[in-house]
Amino acid sequence: MARYTGPKTKKSRAFGQLIYGFDKNFEKKKYPPGEHGNKRRRKQKSDYAIQLMEKQKAKYTYGILERQFRFLFEKASRKKGVTGEVLLQYLEARLDNTVFRLGLAPTRRAARQLVSHKHIMLNGVVTNIPSCILRPGDIISVRNRSRRLDTIVDSVETKSDVRKFPWLEFNTDTFQGKFLEYPERGQIPEPINEQLIVELYSK
Repeated sequence: MARYTGPKTKKSRAFGQLIYGFDKNFEKKKYPPGEHGNKRRRKQKSDYAIQLMEKQKAKYTYGILERQFRFLFEKASRKKGVTGEVLLQYLEARLDNTVFRLGLAPTRRAARQLVSHKHIMLNGVVTNIPSCILRPGDIISVRNRSRRLDTIVDSVETKSDVRKFPWLEFNTDTFQGKFLEYPERGQIPEPINEQLIVELYSK
């Protein structure tokens, strides 16, 4: 199961944003990593470097590697609509990301683990494929024997409000959610400039 397993704070500092959620170490050092810290004079980045960094930021945010990311981009480019927006819609529609958005896991990494360990069902069937792309109307639920897991219970209690994600609905009593539709770009909270990613892959 391919995923990034390196230092998370270092990546957040490199992008200047919290990629993996709140990080007290990032709050202490909100400058790029390096031998000389924030005293180092840094060269102005080229257009290519800016585009590449935006793509890397999207990959690390959603927890996927280059091969899957490229596949989703090519899939988005074949679909009608604005390619960058469609790409983000596909990223948001991944099963692991949806489990995270529903509040069943504190992070995307934890959501990915829940799926891969077969704690999550899709339309009543147990699935262990975190990269599965959901379709409108799909039902996501927690297996009966997994509803008492501390990770799930604690996350639901502290992060049960999904009203800020209008493309989802969730019932805290049944531990069941529904993917209503693909989100519009303005509804996706991630600070990603998808146009720069399109420009990078278009070269």
